[in-house]
Amino acid sequence: MKTIRRLIYAEVLKAVAFVTLGFLSLFFFFDFVDELSGIGKTGLGYGLPQALLFVTLQIPGHLYELLPIAVLIGTIFVMARLAQSSEYTILRTSGLGPWRALRTLLVLGLGFVVLTFAIGDYVAPFTGSTAQLLKARYQGYIATAGITGAWLKERRDDKSYAVNVASIRRDGTLTNPRIFEFDADGFIAKQISATSARVVGKEWVLTNVEQQDYNTRNTVDKGRIGIVQMPEMHWPTTLTNEMVSVALLKPERMATIDLFEYIRHLDANGQTAQRYEIEFWRKVFYPLSCLVMVVLALPFAYLHFRQAGITSYVFGGVMIGISFFMLNNVFGYLGNLSNWWPWMTAAAPGLIYSVMSLAAFTWLVLRR
Repeated sequence: MKTIRRLIYAEVLKAVAFVTLGFLSLFFFFDFVDELSGIGKTGLGYGLPQALLFVTLQIPGHLYELLPIAVLIGTIFVMARLAQSSEYTILRTSGLGPWRALRTLLVLGLGFVVLTFAIGDYVAPFTGSTAQLLKARYQGYIATAGITGAWLKERRDDKSYAVNVASIRRDGTLTNPRIFEFDADGFIAKQISATSARVVGKEWVLTNVEQQDYNTRNTVDKGRIGIVQMPEMHWPTTLTNEMVSVALLKPERMATIDLFEYIRHLDANGQTAQRYEIEFWRKVFYPLSCLVMVVLALPFAYLHFRQAGITSYVFGGVMIGISFFMLNNVFGYLGNLSNWWPWMTAAAPGLIYSVMSLAAFTWLVLRR
């Protein structure tokens, strides 16, 4: 059986590597074409070498997203080719029963699960942040997602704060921060605006500050606004540069532990964390989809054909992989809009395709 496992593993690994290389080359080309429009516009030396490096650093993120699909296509290709050449029939007569074949592919799938998790949780977040810092070095800042900047919230004692940051410069300076202070009744009590801020320990050092105090109580001076301007101000807070950076990043690009800590921060400050909770559970379940893919590919080895080519079967594998990817994204959006349970939203696509793969395995393998 060692020889059979070595044969299947070697063929599948070569096929998956070939499919992955093709996908990554395609995405590399598209990303590079997209970056060509930004070359030479910043005036800070962002040229062709920097664009190539930036696109290269995006590859691990694409690899994480594409690996389950590549596993499916590569495994289908190998299983169909073995069936077409009658090699799989010989393997079956040599003692490779259905359950043993399933166990063999599941062990291989576990290896892809570990690889996918390692890339998605360690390699891709690191290279993604490095690429972001590379652009910030030449553009001068890290732009926020959206035109309103990054928004964060903090609660201390009986007061709460809403904080807005326009962008982060490459040296870590926060630009155009605005701090809104609310009292225990939810009325705005103070607004602090500054041109920049530096995070020093557990406080922000604000420069060129304008502070507006609002008197919202039922007193003689109700509605009066007091304006104070000062060159510098120290504002105590637990918000760090990392938290602001997290608000700028896409949740799917974050590591699992970073997502977990950010969800705790949102919960502690009374903010909705549905989107981040869904992404957290997707990070947990997504690597397991490699197991589903190898099970989906196994029934292709039991399709009896000799004259017909395997192109149609590989194309079918591509369609199945794309449909899984699309369903995974659709469930994420629907779960966020409909307030579904985050873990169920993330697990549903994998469960659906698991049932499909087991049904196909039962029909084509066990009952025929």
